[in-house]
Amino acid sequence: MCPYETIPIAQRRICSPSKRIQMHVNYLKCEIWQVMDVLLLLLLCVLLVGLPNLAIVESRRAPVLDYFEYCAMSCRAYSASLEEFGGVGDGTTLNTKAFQAAIENLSQYAASGGSQLYVPPGKWLTGSFNLTSHFTLFLHKDAVILASQDENDWPVIDPLPSYGRGRDTQGGRFSSLIFGTNLTDVIITGDNGTIDGQGDLWWQKFHKGELKYTRPYLVEIMYSDNVQISNLTLVNSPSWNVHPIYSSNVVVQGITILAPVTSPNTDGINPDSCTDTRIEDCYIVSGDDCVAVKSGWDEYGIAYGMPTKQLVIRRLTCISPFSAAIALGSEMSGGIQDMRAEDIVAINTESGVRIKTAVGRGGYVKDIFVRRMTMKTMKWAFWMTGNYGSHADDNYDPNALPVIQNINYRDMVAENVTMAARLEGISGDPFTGICISNVTIQLAKKAKKVPWTCTDIAGISSDVTPAPCDLLPDQGEEKIGACTFPEESLPIEDIKVQTCTYRRNL
Repeated sequence: MCPYETIPIAQRRICSPSKRIQMHVNYLKCEIWQVMDVLLLLLLCVLLVGLPNLAIVESRRAPVLDYFEYCAMSCRAYSASLEEFGGVGDGTTLNTKAFQAAIENLSQYAASGGSQLYVPPGKWLTGSFNLTSHFTLFLHKDAVILASQDENDWPVIDPLPSYGRGRDTQGGRFSSLIFGTNLTDVIITGDNGTIDGQGDLWWQKFHKGELKYTRPYLVEIMYSDNVQISNLTLVNSPSWNVHPIYSSNVVVQGITILAPVTSPNTDGINPDSCTDTRIEDCYIVSGDDCVAVKSGWDEYGIAYGMPTKQLVIRRLTCISPFSAAIALGSEMSGGIQDMRAEDIVAINTESGVRIKTAVGRGGYVKDIFVRRMTMKTMKWAFWMTGNYGSHADDNYDPNALPVIQNINYRDMVAENVTMAARLEGISGDPFTGICISNVTIQLAKKAKKVPWTCTDIAGISSDVTPAPCDLLPDQGEEKIGACTFPEESLPIEDIKVQTCTYRRNL
């Protein structure tokens, strides 16, 4: 395979023109050598035709990639393949020790240019393993990291401090399949290689109440800075798929996430108490929210006090019949502020944008901006819930009321919708500053007779069909632009990628 072929199409567009030209040159050189190989083989066949009883068989092995190019936030000076550390990609050999040995060995290069670990074609069964700083994990397009179904291969770690307990059970939780904490400059990427959580066993245990600890996630990065997760396919996670938490400068790009729509809590991407996060060009089919923005649970999240802020979500496609394309909460006790979402497609999804909170959550959800959203076959276009419930324990503060304000939705179309919106604030704690403009919602044939229900909210609307409830008074067509969307970019939008190379040199 030539180097250029290993670069996903989306990445080819990202690289600079000069880099693309150089990649084309490298690619053409490789093609010429491959043509010469074929000509030499044909000449050999001609020479051997006259020899009796000689069977000519294919003797060329699948090529070992000693060199390829890809795009990433950071490039590395040192490279190695998992096979060099005893990895066996047969789908049955456990490779946890191989991953651990490889990453431990490569960590020595963190201060001298960083390192990258290549996962070649094959099925690589493994338990949980930890990443290191200044490190790239790269999956070939035919590489599959298979999650072990033996609980002994999953270390049990402490609950998250902003949650106080596991999401499934009291106490600890299983470490994620790919895990990292206190890291700087870490990249998980590939040529659309696959990470398979083999989650069915975990889903069954969840439904039967047989879990001793909270289910593992596929990828979790904690207390880290400069994180890239890109160009991968994630399937059948035991629970959440991608969970950056207590981190900053996070880019999640070009990810495909697939799970049965009835699988429990298989959220797609959950930025949690993170600052400066960019999620883009992702396709998600999920049993829960496609993107769920979080920041801690009840009194634990309030005490930890780390919000999620400066979040960009764009070019997301979501299918989730029982959940939301984008959810804010319900664990939002540390606060959520300045989320900008645009160019979103939701198909056969319960709701387009949902805000979930409750008495006892505290915290806030404010300065939320969503535009250019297309929705098809929905239960609700918009949903706000002030009585979500689901508390960490009975020690939450009933006086801790959430603040929901400055919520802006504009420039949207929806069709085959059962109900335009269900907006329910909290008595004595209304959700305020709601603005909806230039939105057309085509109701389904069997739609609810009352398309809008609104309680304990306040705001305005402009050019919205069907006409909203009285608590969102129409400002007229001259106010179509009333709902704002910030024009200035966030720092995370300015982070660029560069052309990197993998060359076996260890």
